[in-house]
Amino acid sequence: MMKLSPGRIIALGFAAVILIGSGLLMLPCSVQEGQDIHYIDALYTATSAVCVTGLIAIDPGTAFTPIGRLFLAMLIQVGGLGVTTVGAGVILAMGRKINLKGRNLIQEAGNLENGRGAVRFVRQVLFTTLTIELTGAGISFLVFIRDYPPLEALGYSLFHSIAAFNNSGFDILGHSGELYSNENLLVYHDNILLNLVTTGLIIFGGIGFLVIQEMRKNKFRWKKYSMHAKTVLSVTAFLIISGTVLIKMTQSGESWMGAYFHSVSARTAGFSTTNMASYTDAGLLVLIVLMFIGASPGSTGGGIKTSTFFVLFRGILSAATNKQEKAFKYSIPGELFRKAAVIALLALAVVITGTWLMIVMDPNVPMIDALFEITSAFGTVGLSTGITPGLSVGSKILSILVMYIGRLGPLTVASLWYFTKGERAAYPEGNIAIG
Repeated sequence: MMKLSPGRIIALGFAAVILIGSGLLMLPCSVQEGQDIHYIDALYTATSAVCVTGLIAIDPGTAFTPIGRLFLAMLIQVGGLGVTTVGAGVILAMGRKINLKGRNLIQEAGNLENGRGAVRFVRQVLFTTLTIELTGAGISFLVFIRDYPPLEALGYSLFHSIAAFNNSGFDILGHSGELYSNENLLVYHDNILLNLVTTGLIIFGGIGFLVIQEMRKNKFRWKKYSMHAKTVLSVTAFLIISGTVLIKMTQSGESWMGAYFHSVSARTAGFSTTNMASYTDAGLLVLIVLMFIGASPGSTGGGIKTSTFFVLFRGILSAATNKQEKAFKYSIPGELFRKAAVIALLALAVVITGTWLMIVMDPNVPMIDALFEITSAFGTVGLSTGITPGLSVGSKILSILVMYIGRLGPLTVASLWYFTKGERAAYPEGNIAIG
């Protein structure tokens, strides 16, 4: 294990948690009496939780007991914070020190520039998470207490806050009482308070812990923010606003609050207050683009990331105008565009290949629904047009793999198979005509 690269250790850690989680969800104490759950559905649910996706093959509120829901919340929390961060937190809680290998893992998982300050970063992440989630749970409780007994409302509030901050669109309300139903937050479509607190948790979870730290330190002093923070906040605001307008344009019956909610949720959260099956193809395409872009680096969300999208956009604009790549009075290193292009192309390859394979294995699924499902899985979003429970075992395994790739990142997964230390020989540059 000590000879493995940080990327491989993180990948194995997530895989181990998924397998353990699927076993916990199959325990008799986890499953409601009278419910028959297949292992593939437990594995699918555990993967969706650890990869903070929210796609479900069975309704958690109907399928699982309070203990099963507790296991599910723990899987979401571990998946959102990351196996490395949670493990480091446990080590610190035991009063032990984190060695150099552990610091390198934290650096890799947290997108830190170096290993210095890694322990302080872990402490800040855990404190920030606890503070935001408890605040979100307290506000959500004001909503759920109107519909449920106090203890039940408290449980729903804590679970909802954990799921929302970790950008995982699970709900345990179990409105219909049916095993293969997913009504999510449809009954709270017009509840402004729950809509606002949910989107607030999603946004904070999606901008990344490094940006949250800068916001806490610099407040509204925009000039003091780093280039990374300015990029993340600017792109996040742009995507939320443009997504809201485009959804409102394509969905005539959707309210502005509903359009805003789904513009935020589509970027890796997966909560829905409207049935996705009622969306037009144009509306679904808007959501697909938002899901593909996703959240920001070092966050609880997935997708190719806002910074990748920004660097690609600036690089293309630079090539079209023959001007230097720059933003916020900083130049953008050329190697960043190369890395962003590789990530985007790998992600596109995963989505296209996954969509094709799903259509092959489930030919009755419309292509737009398959594309939506696979993009949702890759972006670790959780939105679905309702086809998930009816998918074949092959398509469910495919979704599991796509969610896993989406959580780790396509470039990280691609590098897992790289074993050499690079070529020592240098070759003369050639030329290829392109464009």
